[in-house]
Amino acid sequence: MNTTAQSADTSAVPGRTGPADPARPAGPPAPPSRGPGSQQWAAWGFLAPVIIYLGVFYAYPLYRNLDLSLRDYTVRSFVQGGAPFTGWGNYRKVFDDPTFLPALEHTVIFTAVSLLFQYAVGLALAVFFTQHFRLSSTLRALFLVPWLLPLIVSASTWSWMLDSESGIVNTALGWAGIGPVHWLTSPTWSLVSVTIANIWIGIPFNLVVLHSGLEAIPASLHEAAAIDGANAWQRFWRVTFPLLRPVSAITVLLGLVYTLKVFDIIWIMTKGGPSDSSTTLATWSYRLGFGNLLPRFGPGAAVGNLLVVIALVFGLVYIRAQRKQATA
Repeated sequence: MNTTAQSADTSAVPGRTGPADPARPAGPPAPPSRGPGSQQWAAWGFLAPVIIYLGVFYAYPLYRNLDLSLRDYTVRSFVQGGAPFTGWGNYRKVFDDPTFLPALEHTVIFTAVSLLFQYAVGLALAVFFTQHFRLSSTLRALFLVPWLLPLIVSASTWSWMLDSESGIVNTALGWAGIGPVHWLTSPTWSLVSVTIANIWIGIPFNLVVLHSGLEAIPASLHEAAAIDGANAWQRFWRVTFPLLRPVSAITVLLGLVYTLKVFDIIWIMTKGGPSDSSTTLATWSYRLGFGNLLPRFGPGAAVGNLLVVIALVFGLVYIRAQRKQATA
């Protein structure tokens, strides 16, 4: 009897072990189970900020731009409303405008040449920096400067460098015995000038993305190819480049979307001139909507929608190619 009473007393004293009280729960109470309805509301709560952001800054502007392109807006109707519906009339005006075909041609040339040189130079630099030599990280960081600078600064710098009279490029050409070139004021050279500036700005992006893709390729694959007798070029063309194809595809796609909408570089350097020799669809859209005393909002919005459709088509082509590659 004494032993039983003593053990019962010790179980009631804090800090002492003894037989568990059958009336006391063995552990903390289990949290109440949440049904599928509460989990669904939590998911919508996390998605709500993204949905609101996409709706306000993407869906609504696209809707307004489409509405602008289907109505005959003036300055008064743009503010007060009541613009008459014209259907595809603004698009017909754009296609019949003599500026359309030259602007489309300039856009294709500007985009294709920019993407080609940006990718080629960026890939060459990415392969160069995979050597991990001394100060490679510092040099790679310096190559990012054109990408980090504001576009207005970069475009203004190139305008100064390519100035016909006091530009450093013509000064260097003069030292080499070559006469001055009217880079920004000649119809022959204006598109070349803005393309060179855009290539310089876009190379760092290609360098960063492609360098990341090269770093993800296992070194053992290159070692195995070297053991099999492949030289440096064969290892790159038959091992590195095929494995880099997915990264290259997304790099080119993002570069395409960015280059199609390039406006500020061209507008600051040449304003699309002289004689529309460097006018692209992006600069023409701005000039139609905001560059005249009597703005033509409808045709300007129609040109902008054409750019959206072109970018969307290439995006769908990329998605379809990725699906085919995944199922292959």
